[in-house]
Amino acid sequence: MSENHYFKFTNAVVIAPIFAVLAIWTVFYLEIKFQTNWNEFGIYPKTALGLRGILLSPFIHGSVEHLYNNTIPLAVLSASLFYFYRKIAWKVLIFGAIGAGLFTWGIGRSSYHIGASGIIYLLASFIFFKGIFTKHYRLVALSLMVVFIYGSMLWYIFPIEEGISWEGHLGGFVLGLVLAYSLKAPTPPVKKYRWEEENFDAQEDPFLKHFDEEGNFIGEEELLKRENEVTIQYHYKEGRDDTPNV
Repeated sequence: MSENHYFKFTNAVVIAPIFAVLAIWTVFYLEIKFQTNWNEFGIYPKTALGLRGILLSPFIHGSVEHLYNNTIPLAVLSASLFYFYRKIAWKVLIFGAIGAGLFTWGIGRSSYHIGASGIIYLLASFIFFKGIFTKHYRLVALSLMVVFIYGSMLWYIFPIEEGISWEGHLGGFVLGLVLAYSLKAPTPPVKKYRWEEENFDAQEDPFLKHFDEEGNFIGEEELLKRENEVTIQYHYKEGRDDTPNV
């Protein structure tokens, strides 16, 4: 099968990011419109009521800056997920969001944890590690792009700045790694070049036969001459000398 069978543009590549972005912006707009604060619907660790935040907290943001910082990464990473891993995209989002939320609920500080950044760390972690695990060149390239663009986010899985839910970031990062290892995604087989095959003979290859054992180039005339040479090998066996000693 061609790579187009595995990597295909579908409606979900556009719809999923648009829905995610519209959802978080709509919730923030409603908070402003009705002059209310829904932070209490975030994850509050180690309380029964705080469990509702596992599903609700990704939609709630504390400021326009917080919302803006999450919008572009959420759109880009979710589109990448549905394009390259469409068969398991929903499993990654559902299991990852619940798992990261439970992780935050279990280890988090006594405060409301809100925002979609946990989902962003989940997606970045999954896409990076899954590409490395598959070893497919396009997915590895995607992994390197994630590192290049979002690599600086790694520092925020540690408690280096007050007011940031590093627990949610860490939960998303850990769940992304776990899902990248455990979920099987159909990917194109790794292409094998002819010289990687077990029965490959360099002497029969139309390119490599132009080079000798020391890597020196052999021209057409010299190659033709060598091919027309007749090599005669003499084999002899040393016999026992039966001449009597006098």
